[in-house]
Amino acid sequence: MAESISTLREVGEHIELDVGEDLLSSPRYNDDIAPTRAEQRTWSRWNVASLWVGMAICVPTYTLGGVLTAFFGLSVAEALWTILIANVVVLIPLTLNAYPGTRYGIPCPVVLRASFGIIGSNVPALIRAVVACGWFGVQTLFGGIAIHLLLSALFESWASLGGTGEVIGFFIFWVLNITVVIRGSESIKHLEAWAAPLLLIVAVGLAAWAWPKVSIPELLATPATRPEGAPVFGYFMAGLTAMVGFWATLSLNIPDFSRFARSQRAQITGQIIGLPLTMLLFSGLGVLLTAASLELVGETVSDPINLIGYIDSPAWVVLSMLMIIVATISTNTAANIVSPTNSFQNVAPRYISENRGVLITGAIGILLMSWELLQKLNWIDTDISLEALYSTWLIGYSSLLGPIAGIMVVDYFLVKKQSYDLLALYRDDAGYPAWNKAGLIAFAVPVGLTVLTLVSRGMEWSLVADYTGWFYDYGWFTGSFLGGLIYYFAALPGARSSS
Repeated sequence: MAESISTLREVGEHIELDVGEDLLSSPRYNDDIAPTRAEQRTWSRWNVASLWVGMAICVPTYTLGGVLTAFFGLSVAEALWTILIANVVVLIPLTLNAYPGTRYGIPCPVVLRASFGIIGSNVPALIRAVVACGWFGVQTLFGGIAIHLLLSALFESWASLGGTGEVIGFFIFWVLNITVVIRGSESIKHLEAWAAPLLLIVAVGLAAWAWPKVSIPELLATPATRPEGAPVFGYFMAGLTAMVGFWATLSLNIPDFSRFARSQRAQITGQIIGLPLTMLLFSGLGVLLTAASLELVGETVSDPINLIGYIDSPAWVVLSMLMIIVATISTNTAANIVSPTNSFQNVAPRYISENRGVLITGAIGILLMSWELLQKLNWIDTDISLEALYSTWLIGYSSLLGPIAGIMVVDYFLVKKQSYDLLALYRDDAGYPAWNKAGLIAFAVPVGLTVLTLVSRGMEWSLVADYTGWFYDYGWFTGSFLGGLIYYFAALPGARSSS
């Protein structure tokens, strides 16, 4: 009996795969990273918008607003403009890189196979995965603090646990996150629809609590913390790069979600509706309340969880923490677990299922936050703060992810002309190379320049640092442009010869 052969058919603007034995036996295929079928593509523009509202309204978003003023030397008004501009800019790679996911129903690691090679795709996918695992740990830390404050408001004995209670809360929150993702994409969609409004309510409540005690005009007139007379452009660009870097991760793995969209129009309009305004409002609230917290509670508090802890009303604290817990679970599952889970499956689809990928993600998240957990248990002492981590990490990893975003866009729209050989993406012997040299070179050159800049700064090579420092400071922009440009010229000869 001859084995069945996989076939493709076009359903509206989607490509549908009828899988046969040839793919079922392929080491690059499993059911979890297979193209979505028509009945799975149910997300409307409102589901996509809810996804972004649910992801954007989170504790790190709020905290990042304060980081722009505290670490990037921007005034409150300058920080608000930076937030808006950055999230309009990041819409470009988000909507463009969502196209192949919606058209072919494939997740990010499979999209990367077209530009980096069937095996080479693991390089950018795993870099993205490690970043997501780090953010998973950060979000879980905030969720654990919320659980600790909730239980402390209910039980006095829990409050006495201090940092130990926060660590226990971390692991409770970890289990809740892992459980949601294991239940599948539909559970994420429904959770986002319910969770998105909850942190909006918390945000409105915080604003109402603070409003009578602060003066908005005075806050907007707060001077910048940068040296007096220093040009604003360099500080603005560094802050802009950090803000773009905040969603540089999702600009790569947006196919993980757009593969469930009903149409290209749904994914585009949903992202436009859901991202820029939400980020402006919530990060803007973080900017204003961080600046006002000294007057409100007597010290600068840069995250809403600890600020809510100052409210002298156990009932309101309990309600607020419940909302934050649910909303943070929604953010963490969508933004920080789905992508690395797919990336880890891409390494060995025959051996790593979705559930195993989720557990690997969770384990790495614990390891990456172990320093903070040990510090809360008073087992170690370190001067590293989460705010300082944002200010350095955001620029650093956006320098790594920018080239990948540029390569993905150029490959799909300019080199492949929006046409993938879908069957070949799941096989080792059907057209796409194991390692695509064009993609790897286009990625390595910008990353090499970034590393050179960091080394020159660390070694105080002033001449090198003077000429290359801007490349790191504006890392996402320089990396995405240079990576895309190099890929275009490196990949076109091969594309022509194979056509």
